Amino acid sequence: MGGVSGSGAAAAVRLAEGATLREAVDTADPAAWIALDAGVREFTSGPDWLPGWERTVTDRALTEALTDGSDARPLTAEWLALGLCHRWGRIREAALERAAPRPELLPLMVVRCSDWAPPVRENARRLLTEVLDAESAVRLLPLILRIGRRGRGDFVTDLADRLLRAAPRDTLAPLYTDPDRTARRYAYLLAVEEGYLSPAELARAAGRDTDTVIQSRCADAALAGLAQGDASGQADGAYDDVLEPLLGARGAQARAAGVTALRRAGRSGRAAGFLGDRAGVVRACARYVLRQAGGDPLAWYRERCAVGGPALPAGAVSGLAECGERADAELLGALTSHEVVAVRARAVAGLRALDVTDVARMRELLDDPAPGVVREAALALLPSARLLDERWLMGRLAAERPRHVRVSAFRLLDAHEGLVRLRAAVALLDDPDDRLRYRARQSVGRWRPTADVPRGSAEVGELLDRARLLDPYAVHRLKWEAGIKV
Repeated sequence: MGGVSGSGAAAAVRLAEGATLREAVDTADPAAWIALDAGVREFTSGPDWLPGWERTVTDRALTEALTDGSDARPLTAEWLALGLCHRWGRIREAALERAAPRPELLPLMVVRCSDWAPPVRENARRLLTEVLDAESAVRLLPLILRIGRRGRGDFVTDLADRLLRAAPRDTLAPLYTDPDRTARRYAYLLAVEEGYLSPAELARAAGRDTDTVIQSRCADAALAGLAQGDASGQADGAYDDVLEPLLGARGAQARAAGVTALRRAGRSGRAAGFLGDRAGVVRACARYVLRQAGGDPLAWYRERCAVGGPALPAGAVSGLAECGERADAELLGALTSHEVVAVRARAVAGLRALDVTDVARMRELLDDPAPGVVREAALALLPSARLLDERWLMGRLAAERPRHVRVSAFRLLDAHEGLVRLRAAVALLDDPDDRLRYRARQSVGRWRPTADVPRGSAEVGELLDRARLLDPYAVHRLKWEAGIKV
């Protein structure tokens, strides 16, 4: 067994053999509780019970302990956890009443609120309503949201939502930095809807969070709050508190929102500092703001790229391609020799965006030491792949070549047809690089004879014989299609 089910089954066995709940289950991980629920059922429903489980707990003993108390063993939290996850509904139902006063078993009561057996489900919901409070809902929210995605799981999310909306605003504070992304999204959504955070607090949240959904949600809410302040005449001096965290954010969505807001703040000139941003969405917003203020972003890009130098931001090269013209290809072509790898790669990508391909120069860049540059050069050459010397490309498949050179060379050879493509693919059938070998085998499987392949070609027959181990029947069919005697 592996994955979630296997980890839950292992936890079930450890509980049955006497381990404590914290020893057997990662109680801070919502997935561990769900896995335990599945794991206990797995080991109480099949014939392959482990000897340790069979010695420690039986259905009869557990049933007696939970229904009439006749078993001498005390009902510990571990024993009740097994009962809450048991395959028999009457045992799960009996365990609920005993588990309700135990906070450490609240996660399994949450799980039981979506139980497929109506009596178990209704009892779990009734008991959870009595024992769950806002602080517990915060602690269990990642698990609650996971259960909420199940069928019959809406009750527990609705209950948590009611509790959290009625609680003091500071109750949500631990969720703003929770490792679980879904829990953070929910917390910020609730905070925005209920007005728990000020525009400045929302801007700081957008600036520090790594999730793009949270960045957009908090940035939009922060700027909406500023707009309301504008309407009421209370926004004077508030722009700095909101714009600075957004403009300095690591996330592109937050920076883009901040740059767009510069226009409304009357600070359009600052947008020029973001024309060379690393993110395309930020560059686009900066160009919009400057154009609305009468500026010329294209002139800025041309000037910066003409000066060049090690301080040239790679984003400025992309920006020139995004709003430039074919006449700007000369500037970009010169930058394909720039000392900074990112600038070279963006220059090659920019030429491709302008639909200008210097085949000779791109061919030289296939030997560039930087994988990103080689990758972009190969993409630029793909439409012209059949113009390249196949023997020159085949030489770059050699094992001593850097991996990024070999991958790009094979990609261009695979864009050929007929014998060229088959030769390249067969040459890599036994390559030590797993991914290259996989691609080569796929290429052989997709190969079909074309008009330029002579019928009955001996070379094709030899190449297909080398590929016979892949799929003898497919090779037999290909030989027949190529007119080779089989």
